[in-house]
Amino acid sequence: MLANKLNIRVIVPDRPGLGHSEFQPGRRIGDWPADVVVLANQLTLGRFAVLGYSGGGPYAAACALKIPERLTRVGIVSGTAPFDEPGLSDGIDPASLGFMQLARTKPRVSRLTLRLMGLMARFAPRQIVKGAMAALPAPDQEMLTQPEFQDGFIEMIREALRAGPRGAQRDTALMVGPWDFRPHDIRSPVYLWHGELDRNAPAAMGRYVAAAIPNCRSCFYSSDGHLSLISKHLEEILKVLIA
Repeated sequence: MLANKLNIRVIVPDRPGLGHSEFQPGRRIGDWPADVVVLANQLTLGRFAVLGYSGGGPYAAACALKIPERLTRVGIVSGTAPFDEPGLSDGIDPASLGFMQLARTKPRVSRLTLRLMGLMARFAPRQIVKGAMAALPAPDQEMLTQPEFQDGFIEMIREALRAGPRGAQRDTALMVGPWDFRPHDIRSPVYLWHGELDRNAPAAMGRYVAAAIPNCRSCFYSSDGHLSLISKHLEEILKVLIA
């Protein structure tokens, strides 16, 4: 395993309402750092690096703002940006964007849709993969043709919906809504990696975050999308975070 090769400990906590984590009514993105501190204290961790991928990017940014004294480094990979900023979501596949926006505009419909997705992940997983591929660029489609990657993709959906659709709906609603903090106020260094071909979190989102955070060191990959970037470059990303 890569973690063994690099001699690092990887801890991947579920956000509230996802996986085994309890739902938190009314939570905001900016509440996450407090949860991270509680977990770190329970694990007797002093300082540590934080990495946020995709919709986890805003949560890593919130940690950089609110608990810099506990962090060694902060990384954001293919992270989303505030969807209310003009033009940033234009590059997302229209069907995918509509699905995500339901979580904010029509939460009940969103939860029903997510429940159906959970059933498909259990009984017709290859249909989910086929549907996902239609909205992805070639580098990401190539990743999803690999059986092992397909299995991980389906398991991610199943785990997110383990306790039902409420947590995933709330998490998505927060992702497509305005942030409850300003990335411009972050003073800690942040490392950012983003694919130019990304259709889940378009490159415009990466450029926005890179410009908004005063001390952001960014790297954009011309031939990578949302899935291919972290799959191909994870080792170099982790090496930066543990340097």
